Amino acid sequence: MPVSSGVLSLFDQRRLPAYARFSNFMRQQAMSSRMTFNRPVPVNRLVSAIADRAQVNTQEYGRRPYGVGLLVIGQDQSGPHLYEFSPAGNSYEYFAMSIGARSQSAKTYLEKHFEEFEGCSLEDLVRHGLHALRETLQQDKELTIHNTSIGILGPAGVHEQATAASLGKEGVFRILEGDVIQPYLDSMLPKEVPAPLHPAASAAAATPAAEAAPPAPAPAPEEMPGALPADDDVNMD
Repeated sequence: MPVSSGVLSLFDQRRLPAYARFSNFMRQQAMSSRMTFNRPVPVNRLVSAIADRAQVNTQEYGRRPYGVGLLVIGQDQSGPHLYEFSPAGNSYEYFAMSIGARSQSAKTYLEKHFEEFEGCSLEDLVRHGLHALRETLQQDKELTIHNTSIGILGPAGVHEQATAASLGKEGVFRILEGDVIQPYLDSMLPKEVPAPLHPAASAAAATPAAEAAPPAPAPAPEEMPGALPADDDVNMD
């Protein structure tokens, strides 16, 4: 049975993951702004558009919310921006954010160090991001060039001198993978080790229970003045 291209396209579109739908929608909004107004769309307006689209599914009966959250980064006339988009249709702007499984450890690191970000260089910011990502790993895992990718929005850094001319002054978004990110991984600081216990506390904790001093004997009860003697000491005449 022949199927029209329009129906086939709609069927394929329904099989795409939710993040692909949002990605295509944002591309369409960006191209529409460029063709209609001859200017790039502001990042906050773009995030608000996908938030409004997602919130419709939470207000109508029989429609399921989109099961995907996004971190949206972009740069416009007001500078770089980072937004978190939730499946409920909410969007928030952050200085730093982490989402996904085991992301709470990364959030804790970012909350602890985010006040340092304003005066950091690009290399320092990437190193902070790698440190936060390392906090989410299991104890026997390490960050390597095979399981790590770095996304950068801005001018070229020290380790990108070969591509500095092509990126320009403002820079473009790019994803670094493979051997290119090895210098960033080598610049990471060792993971913080919990401070050891106080020497006195350590010695007390290491003392076996058998070597502990025996408890002091309980003092003998004192006789109250004017008390009668015990029955065994009473002489009956």
